[in-house]
Amino acid sequence: MAWVMILLPLGLLVLGFPVFLILITTSAVVLLLFMNVPLEIAHLKMFGGVDKLSFLAAPFFIFAGELMSRGGLSNRIVDWVRSIAGGVRGSLPITAVGSCAFFGAMSGSGAATTAAVGQVLYRPLLRDGYNESFSAGVLASSGAIAVIIPPSIAMIIYGGSAEVSVVKLFIAGFVPGILLAALMAGYIYLHARLSGMGRTQNFRFREVVRASRAGVLALMTPVIILGGIYTGIFDPTEAGAVASIYAILVTMYAYRELDWRGLWEAAVRTAYVCAQIFIIIAAAGLYSWLLTISGVPQSIVGFIDDVGATPWMVLLVINLLLLVVGCLLDPTSAIIILTPLLLPIVNAAGIDLVHFGIIMVMNIEIGMFTPPFGLNIFVVQSVLRAPLAAIYRGVAPFIVINIIALGIITYVPEVSLFLPRVLGP
Repeated sequence: MAWVMILLPLGLLVLGFPVFLILITTSAVVLLLFMNVPLEIAHLKMFGGVDKLSFLAAPFFIFAGELMSRGGLSNRIVDWVRSIAGGVRGSLPITAVGSCAFFGAMSGSGAATTAAVGQVLYRPLLRDGYNESFSAGVLASSGAIAVIIPPSIAMIIYGGSAEVSVVKLFIAGFVPGILLAALMAGYIYLHARLSGMGRTQNFRFREVVRASRAGVLALMTPVIILGGIYTGIFDPTEAGAVASIYAILVTMYAYRELDWRGLWEAAVRTAYVCAQIFIIIAAAGLYSWLLTISGVPQSIVGFIDDVGATPWMVLLVINLLLLVVGCLLDPTSAIIILTPLLLPIVNAAGIDLVHFGIIMVMNIEIGMFTPPFGLNIFVVQSVLRAPLAAIYRGVAPFIVINIIALGIITYVPEVSLFLPRVLGP
């Protein structure tokens, strides 16, 4: 039975079946051919998989992100970051990194961040002399920062799957997110100096003041969301609701760039995305239960004990696995499927589950722009009309930068755990 649960999904994945159908089909085959239990257990486990309070935060943040990307917030954020970075070599691609980090702190979605910021900055990057490969690579990799910067939808999914505090995950992701953005900005600065690229504009304090005034409502969004969570005023689910209401008020009544039709379209899009996410969660709930009772995780733990693998070796193998899976599956599917399988291994190795959550999310973030199937690659290709070959070339150096950051985050746990220990209960 265990081999069927591993080989059948791989075969269906190669054939191009959607993830939720792969999980349901595999579970149905196992229940019908290998187990003598009432079939009612299937819908009980599927509904039980989505019956977790922490998952409620995801629809709210997805809705807020849709409103923000449609309602003019991305333009104002880019303008503000550009005013600060104007006096630095490589200021425009550095603006892309900073804008994606900032927009990610509002939307929590890597794909939405890539599309929103990319539409504003891709053409200016080309006009400023950066080639297609570099421009597309910057945007595809920078957009993925939203996965690691709180409030991250991937962290919400992991927290619900692993039953780990989402608030602690948000706090833990702050320093790794800043570290990653800083490393990417540092590489861009060196690239700009070596290639002779100049500044987009000189730094002018009055420009910063002007952009701050124009974008103050947009800039307040992550302050309200994260400030409310970290101070305990509201939990992540309530924060998502507050973010949605705030986004409606700002985009419809302050900026007046979103009408009732746009609000309806954002709601429909949110329902579509949430349906995709939660059907995968439901199918994974049944599959994970069958995987557990079949003894697969326990067998892997026993094997690790037998070979005497140390925690750093366990983390190395897990990182390699997650890097491969991350570029084959979307973040939600990868986290939901692998979390129940990996948690027993992580617990047996004595690895902190908050730290492991950041490691897992970081791997998934890298997978989002890793060829051949990284999600952000196809976002850049479809939304910005960038050639696929150029995107592949452009993301290569940023994959290296991200793997360096992953190594630091993996083997220096305090990068992730320092703030939760200082700010946590």
